Formats: sequence, C-alpha cells, structure tokens
Amino acid sequence: MYQDVLIPTDGSDGTRRSIEHGLAIAEQFDATVHALSIVPEGPLGTLEAEEATPAAYRAVERVQLEAEAAGVDVVTAVEHGVPHEEILAYIDAHDIEMVVMGTQGRTGIDRVLMGSVTERVVRMSDTPVVTVRLTEDLRIEDADEAERLARDALAAEDHDREAPLSEQPHRTSASWIVPFDLGDERVHVHVDAVSRETRVARPPR
Repeated sequence: MYQDVLIPTDGSDGTRRSIEHGLAIAEQFDATVHALSIVPEGPLGTLEAEEATPAAYRAVERVQLEAEAAGVDVVTAVEHGVPHEEILAYIDAHDIEMVVMGTQGRTGIDRVLMGSVTERVVRMSDTPVVTVRLTEDLRIEDADEAERLARDALAAEDHDREAPLSEQPHRTSASWIVPFDLGDERVHVHVDAVSRETRVARPPR
C-alpha cells in the first residue's frame, strides 16, 4: 500500500518516536524510508549555519542507522531552505505516499519549532501525514554517562575502550552520538537516551 515513507527530522528529541513509527510502517509494507533534514534559510532561517548543517547530517544518520538495523531500505537527504516548503517539494519530487512527523522539535530564538513545521505540512500536503508526540522521559541527559556506555559498546566489538573522541558527544533524536577516532576509521556510537541501547555506526568519510 505504501512504497515510500518520508520521515522529516530536525534531530530534536521529539523526533525519536516519529522515527520508530515511520520505520514500523515501512517494515510492515516493505517500503523505502526517506530521511530528510532541512538546514533552515529564508524568513525562518538560523544564525547558527555552521552548527545547523552538521546537525542535519547527524539527524539523518540516526534514521539511517535505525533503518539498517531493522532491515528497511533507506534514502537520506539534506536540503537548504524554508523547512515546510522543502518537505512539500520533496514529497512531490519523490512520490511520497506517507509522511511521519514529530510534533515537538528544537527550541530557541534562531531555531525552527518542529511543531509549527508539522502543522504547515499537515495543512498543505495532499499526502497523509501521521503526527507523533514524544511521551517518554529521557534517562540519559549527561554526556559523561553517554560516553561511558559508548566505550562499553566499543569494547564489546573488540575496539580500544580508551580510544580518543574525535569531537564531543552530542544528542540528536533522543540519542547521544559519541564519535571516536580509531586511527584507521571513524566510529559513531549511538546511545539511546531513553532505552540506553547502543549501536555502532561507521559514517562515510
């Protein structure tokens, strides 16, 4: 019934459950998941462009990792523009048959509220839109605890538990991403801030 399911994400904690729901739908219908993140520009732009672009790539990486773990085909994209306009354009360009979005997102003067973007997409899209609220409390809000769990995950895969960080841990989609430099490769350990589960990913260079 559905062959292409879009999950827009801004990397905020509120997108965690929308990712779960979108992947469950895609798995049920053997559909392809499209993970899309927008770097805001124009009237809803951000003054933090240098931070916004890597954050967008981390957000779609989170969806890709979860999709691959579930055996779901996944396509990722990062676009620049007004978020709801870019989402609507992506829906049309890729024949998206269902959209799954969170109703809570990033906050702050210079950041787009995911809820307002979702509202616009719901009103303007002819494609069915499933909206999901974050209802779970985060159990890991401390970067040091996330790093400790990530190092345990490294050791479980026979990597050096004391490997240096390539940058500081950061949270996206209610998951901590802890980046390590293993010398011959980079590794990102994702630590779910709700379930405490860990997954090791190898991002492209």
